[in-house]
Amino acid sequence: MLLESQTRASLVLRENITDLIALAAVAEERSFTRAVPRLNVSQSALSHTIKGLEQRLGLRLLTRTTRSVAPALEGEDLLATLNPCSEKIEARLQALNDAQDQPTGTVDALRERS
Repeated sequence: MLLESQTRASLVLRENITDLIALAAVAEERSFTRAVPRLNVSQSALSHTIKGLEQRLGLRLLTRTTRSVAPALEGEDLLATLNPCSEKIEARLQALNDAQDQPTGTVDALRERS
């Protein structure tokens, strides 16, 4: 029962993270069309993703017109929290990637015995 609950929570978290990444891309690009290549999804899938996130939260996150998309007040608030977190994650991932090229650990030198 506990494992099933943890698995469900993990899936919900993964879905929310994916949806938040989509929201950030649309808000940054100010366009669903321009966000599509960044996310490698169809415009329809991206629209459904944002709509689903808004429905789950019960909030309008983006203001849409025929010519533009902009964060609504609630969207701006959410993005203000999200952006510093994603920047920290990206920086940490880059540091880990950079460290991969550096030797680590200790080296024991072998000496000949006389």
